Amino acid sequence: MSAVKAMPSLGEDLAKRWYVPLEVETLRFVQPAVVLISALALGLAVLRDNGDARPVATLLLFTHAVTWILLRELVAGRRGLRDGLLLSAGATLALSVWAHMLGPDLWVDRWFSLWSIAPAGLVMWNLSTPVVAHWCTARLSTSGAEQGLARNRLLRGRTETALRHVALVHACALVVLPLLWIFDVALSPGNALGGGFLDAVTGEHFQKMLSSESFWIWTRNSVIVSVGTTLLGLALAIPAGYAFSRFKFRGRDPAMFAFLLVQMFPGVIILVPYFLVMKALGLLNTSFGLILAYSVTALPLCVWMLKGFFDTVPRSSKRPR
Repeated sequence: MSAVKAMPSLGEDLAKRWYVPLEVETLRFVQPAVVLISALALGLAVLRDNGDARPVATLLLFTHAVTWILLRELVAGRRGLRDGLLLSAGATLALSVWAHMLGPDLWVDRWFSLWSIAPAGLVMWNLSTPVVAHWCTARLSTSGAEQGLARNRLLRGRTETALRHVALVHACALVVLPLLWIFDVALSPGNALGGGFLDAVTGEHFQKMLSSESFWIWTRNSVIVSVGTTLLGLALAIPAGYAFSRFKFRGRDPAMFAFLLVQMFPGVIILVPYFLVMKALGLLNTSFGLILAYSVTALPLCVWMLKGFFDTVPRSSKRPR
């Protein structure tokens, strides 16, 4: 009888050890990123020498770090720890709103504010759900843990998809925002780098550029050199790549290794020999000299890539039908 009575308590102990609500798992996964972004916000405040924002950013980093530590310690039955997390999240939310009011109204400051306000609100929302509130009590049973695990499996896919989309949005922003900044600077009057996005638009920079004779000379030289380099490089690389792919001859593998070995060295180390050769040939300050130099520099990589392409082409495809 004593062994039979011990089984439920053992099951409840296992349930408490293995079951964690998905809301808590999500917060544990997101909070390290929040702490890192808070550290970046503090670094930005230090670089700006903003005396008002720096203490608030320090407090935000501290509260986010405390929230992260408490989330790692939160287990079933720790209701007092959950209440402490709610207080910490509330203080973080108030500080985040205050920091947003103190900081300049730039897009980067809005982004930092969003990454401070939204996580604090998410902590308060997730920890206030009935599932987490019941989990933090000491009345969790084995059947309740089984239902919670089934619920986690059902909702984990949606949560992972949402977090993945958030990460992808930030990855896209890292690519798009610099382009938007360049576009804004190009359309801004004078040499202004600050201000809002497209708050003042002018086409004077493009008008000055298009009316300049030097711009068209540079464009012509770029087109001649790029097209000439492409044609000459392909004219040399295609036969070489085909020969390396289709024919077996003595020294093929060492030659291919030499092509790859050349790619390990930067082109600047042969800048002086290039200059001496071009000077001896009388090709300094000429388009053909640039075409020849760029073609020779890119030739090993082109041969290696075309050799790999010809390797994928079936040998039977060259036979006439």
